[in-house]
Amino acid sequence: MCVLRGFLTASQAAEWKQTVFGAAEAGSLLESLVDGDFEAVLLSPQVLDLLTGDGSCIEGEDIEAYLERRVLLYLAGGTNDDQSDRELAMMTLAASCLHMFAQSNWTGPPVSIHMSDLLPPALCSQPQTLVEAIHSSLLLDGESVYSLVANPFLLLMAKVILTKCSSKMDSLQLLTAYCTTVNMEGKREALPLRRQLLPWWTLRYINLHQQILEARSPQLLSLAQSSIDKVMKCKSLFSEQRNLAIQFHLECVYINLTYYEYQPAKEHIKTAQELSKLNINLTGALGKRTRFQQKFLAQLILEVKKMQEQPGQTDAEATPIPTPQAMLPKDCILGDDTVLDKINLAEPDQYELPDLSAEEQAVILGICTDFQKNNPVHKLTEEELLAFTSLYFKSIQHLPNTLHEEENKLCLAAQASRRTTYAPRLKECILSQPKFWAVEVTALCLRARLERGKSRCIERAMMQTQMIVDHFEDKNCPVTERLKVFYCCHAQPRWVIQKQLASLLTDLGCMSSALLMYEKLELWEDAVICYERLGQHGKAEEIVRRELEKKETPSMYCLLGDILREHQYYDRAWELSGRRSARAMRSKALLHLRNKEFQQCVDCFEQSLKINGLQLGVWFSLGCAYFTLEGYEGAAKAFQRCVGLEPDNAEAWNNLSTAYIRLRKKNKAFHTLQEALKCNYEHWQIWENFITVSTDIGDFAEAIKAYHRLMDLRENYKDIEILQILVKAVVENLTDSHGEQAGSLESKLKELLGRISSRHSSDSEIWRQYALLYGDGHSANPENNEKALQFLSKAHRCEVQAGGWEKEPALFKEVIKRTIDMGNVTISCSKMKNNPTEALQMLSSTRLSLRSLTTKAKQMHTDVATGQIHAELQHGVAALEQLITELQELSGRLRDQSQ
Repeated sequence: MCVLRGFLTASQAAEWKQTVFGAAEAGSLLESLVDGDFEAVLLSPQVLDLLTGDGSCIEGEDIEAYLERRVLLYLAGGTNDDQSDRELAMMTLAASCLHMFAQSNWTGPPVSIHMSDLLPPALCSQPQTLVEAIHSSLLLDGESVYSLVANPFLLLMAKVILTKCSSKMDSLQLLTAYCTTVNMEGKREALPLRRQLLPWWTLRYINLHQQILEARSPQLLSLAQSSIDKVMKCKSLFSEQRNLAIQFHLECVYINLTYYEYQPAKEHIKTAQELSKLNINLTGALGKRTRFQQKFLAQLILEVKKMQEQPGQTDAEATPIPTPQAMLPKDCILGDDTVLDKINLAEPDQYELPDLSAEEQAVILGICTDFQKNNPVHKLTEEELLAFTSLYFKSIQHLPNTLHEEENKLCLAAQASRRTTYAPRLKECILSQPKFWAVEVTALCLRARLERGKSRCIERAMMQTQMIVDHFEDKNCPVTERLKVFYCCHAQPRWVIQKQLASLLTDLGCMSSALLMYEKLELWEDAVICYERLGQHGKAEEIVRRELEKKETPSMYCLLGDILREHQYYDRAWELSGRRSARAMRSKALLHLRNKEFQQCVDCFEQSLKINGLQLGVWFSLGCAYFTLEGYEGAAKAFQRCVGLEPDNAEAWNNLSTAYIRLRKKNKAFHTLQEALKCNYEHWQIWENFITVSTDIGDFAEAIKAYHRLMDLRENYKDIEILQILVKAVVENLTDSHGEQAGSLESKLKELLGRISSRHSSDSEIWRQYALLYGDGHSANPENNEKALQFLSKAHRCEVQAGGWEKEPALFKEVIKRTIDMGNVTISCSKMKNNPTEALQMLSSTRLSLRSLTTKAKQMHTDVATGQIHAELQHGVAALEQLITELQELSGRLRDQSQ
């Protein structure tokens, strides 16, 4: 467990010095590993003998096969007594290789070891060819390795031991491993080394390997899942070693988030928080954000409290000791003339952060990341994120997983904006307690990312990023300090931070400096984008062709195809990769999509996905291409896979529902739209689809809620057809999709119509529907009839004022018919009135409306020659005149009664 943790406690150091470090094969290697002298492990006699042997190589044998053969020979070369000792030596070598690889590419300071120091001359005779062979061995699922990754041989060595030869190291698969040592009497004996779990180191290897690939690897995902399952079987680990268990669960969080496994990630972060015994809540506190703010205002902050330890449960000795602050990267102050560097709380002591251990800081970091991944884009979400990152006491941040830039484009910009707002208040929570290199650097990097879009903060963001880049070379902070909780913080590789710096320079308009940096990092795609922005298209092509002259690679041919938009370069990349480049087929499909060659586009996307099925953007674009071809089954499958990879992708859920609608699977469409709305509550187009499907399947309650939400999102929203269906369902008391009677929704629908009519008071149909809901004047309730008459009168006035209908006899006839209905309702309501004066007013108003309509009909539709009204209107006008006469007679009787 000490090797997994990375350090020995005082009591363990004394015990290991007397026992473990004396082991025949593994003892000295373990001692060097624990001391952080990884170079000593690789240059030890037994490792050099393992790697070089007699210096011979089998003809045609590649570097990976050579290393596998040598490791297997070493494992098979011992006796039964020292077999577990040899296995432990290999485990120690793998751990040292991983640590040294992390030091070379993530943490620094730079290492000085070279392959020629480790491998036989026969293998090192052509160094460039050897490096290419190593890169080829590390290529997985058609996704290539970053070209300038440092010391890739170390990762390959760890890969061979942990994956190729793991089946030969049985004792390390168990809960207890043994090493052979010599006792006081000079006899050899087996000493148990508890739970040096090979699968856990495999998980760490996966973490590092994935980060140097262009895109996610399904092979690594499968290996990660099996490794997690094996470690989870070690029950005693989680009961006896709380802090180590926290680290494991956090490592699982980041692995799962990398591969879009959000639910398992959520379960792991929940377990880690429970083990840490931290209460973490968003709360409010009075404070000031600017220098000129006069009053304390409510600020959303993060409150962190520790639960009381139970007697006998303290394990303070099993957590890393904080690194001296002088060894950590400097936290640059903001120095703005308006915005404060941190929130000035009115009562800072009340929200003072407790002293946090390494694992506790990492837990807060993990919660921040999980919160980002599982919440939709929304103003409230942004405020909550700010609460995790504000500077009331500094907070912790974690760099979120991002898609490959090309995949972001494939998602049609839907994915690019989804995760960018995550961590602001957590970052300060940790930055207020600078203790551990991995946590501190991760927090500072994320803060710089968040501040790049703010004019008052972008200068600090650039300075901070530059400081982190420079700190890689700083030798004052030893690697043992930098590796503390490194694997459970998911810090960025060095070149990613340098790329972030170049991107900040681009934002500031320093294109030349950014270009130099991109070219130095061999990030040719970003360099090409810079040239394209500058309008120097010829220069972009020139640098790609220059690199191709040095060496032909699939990625460079793909890039040339992107620039010139010609299929031949993608085809060349495809053949050069041995038909293994997912990128080549992906880019070729995009060009077909651009040229609206949709069938060819689908074929290329399918080929790319056969190589690597974890390309989220490709699944999304494939679904869109199927839509264009009206292949709705294919579209549904593509978007199903898309939401399987990213459950909070609102656009994919919405498109999946559209596919189901076209396939006439409306119940499925309804449920998928519900998922889409969980992801993006502000997307009015999704709400429009939802209200249509809800109405179609008969879920009238959801349709009413959706109508309200659409009115929140769109000021002038109205849908008369939906409204008519809802009113009909309630008036006729239809059965809804849940078997309930729609009549129970009458009060809710009246509330909705009241809101609609107040916003669209000049729409006659809305008033007619409102009247219909109140019985249209034929209710047994006199009050409802009177309400209905009011709405019918308003509908009549709106219709008459609208104009355009009076010139068409057919439309005029419809208006007459509705007016006659209003007149009949007026007569009915007047007879129920106890007050003759009110009844007279009612009759007079309606009579004036009828008379005005009659006069208009005679003026506009009377034949001058014959003096006759248009035949289509004769019956209606006669009915109007008869109704006017009836209203006059009724008014006369009421006047007589009132006298």
